[in-house]
Amino acid sequence: MENTISHMMPRIGDMAPDFEALTTIGPLKFSNYNKGNWVVLFSHPADFTPVCTTEMMGFAKEKDFFSAHNTKLIGLSIDSIHAHIAWVNAVQEKTGILFEFPIIADIDMQISKLYGMLQPGESETAAVRAVFIIDPVGKVRLIMYYPLNVGRNMEEIKRTLLALQTSDEYKCAMPLNWQLGDKVIIPAPKTLEALAERKASDLEMVDWYLAKKSL
Repeated sequence: MENTISHMMPRIGDMAPDFEALTTIGPLKFSNYNKGNWVVLFSHPADFTPVCTTEMMGFAKEKDFFSAHNTKLIGLSIDSIHAHIAWVNAVQEKTGILFEFPIIADIDMQISKLYGMLQPGESETAAVRAVFIIDPVGKVRLIMYYPLNVGRNMEEIKRTLLALQTSDEYKCAMPLNWQLGDKVIIPAPKTLEALAERKASDLEMVDWYLAKKSL
């Protein structure tokens, strides 16, 4: 089972597997939801569990950030649609926070298997905490996996989304701990002529192959 799931797991650069699912906002075809938008697809082990509740609240609180950056959210767990609705309702009643993004009811575990979210060494009946960042053409650009007992870092999810979007726009790379507004790394020269141009430029050069600039 483990080998099969590992084989099926999407990799960075793969097209995100398409699926149709029942969600808290109704039936949904992922490729239609994704089209023209970035998507953060994330799984949680179970409804009505403490760590998952804090994470889902974290995503809900950041809805304006994700909306401002052309990004849709979609959650998943191996629970029924009725459990999802009851959980969403309970959290709203207790905290005032509404999970407006769709949550996939994956009770037959088909989507969890499709995305490698079931990892038998951790659990055979609960999806690990996976995060997939998928670009507007449907390509998987970033994958994070967390165990069942460790909550994610929302600031890191936001940071990496901004890094991917900035990299796409400016054709650059990001150094360690990059934040929006920091200098970026530009591609290394591939010819002696390009090297000479770089040496004569006003770039911040650590070495010929490592040069930074402000955007």
